Amino acid sequence: MDNSLASVRPKSFWVIAIVALLWNLLGVAMFLMQVTASPEIVAAMPAKQRQVYEATPAWLNIAFAIAVFGGVLGALGLLLKKRWAVTFFLISLLALLAQIVGAYAATPVWEAYGLAGLAMPVLLVVIALLLWVYARKATIRGWLD
Repeated sequence: MDNSLASVRPKSFWVIAIVALLWNLLGVAMFLMQVTASPEIVAAMPAKQRQVYEATPAWLNIAFAIAVFGGVLGALGLLLKKRWAVTFFLISLLALLAQIVGAYAATPVWEAYGLAGLAMPVLLVVIALLLWVYARKATIRGWLD
């Protein structure tokens, strides 16, 4: 196979990489808001949200950090055309899964939000999974070095 042809990236590659970076930077912003919330901000939260926030153990915030910063590194890897993007997207996905399972196991999130509360976590997992799969396909197609 001619590597010069295999390494031609479609414009959609760059769009996906940029959107992935912006998406994961949004996750970083959410993480920073979570871990830096002042007592006044926590007191102003709706009761259900405050209960979940106050019951969240530190290790869940660590999983959250690994998920979002892993996603940022994965997106940067795509932009830099590096194979390690696959690894960081996988780390992000696994940390996200740990965070979601942990939240449902260690906090009253189920009681607070019920079945409807699963919509966003499922969406997050689908996006993280798609980014990991996309990075793997980009590697197979020769788009990542």
